[in-house]
Amino acid sequence: MAVRPISARTRRHAHTLGARLVEWRKLQDLTAEQVAQRAGVSKPTLWKLEAGDPGVSIGVLLDVARALGITDLILEAVDPLQTDLGKARAGQSLPKRVRH
Repeated sequence: MAVRPISARTRRHAHTLGARLVEWRKLQDLTAEQVAQRAGVSKPTLWKLEAGDPGVSIGVLLDVARALGITDLILEAVDPLQTDLGKARAGQSLPKRVRH
């Protein structure tokens, strides 16, 4: 299986996400070791996430978010019903499949 290249935009977003996770950790006066332990991940894996490595799994992101107490914020941020488009189309049924 070929590895898909990661766009510069995605790398920037991953870096921003990692930096924000560091800010959340520091706001709570938590060390990387404490967050890694609470999340059940290694410190090097946490450091990769915080550095913006886009290869870190979504599972690790969610485990760290849980350890920081921000899972609900992330889930709310991607809730389509929190957007104007989602609210406008809420009464319509969603298609069963989207073809690309």
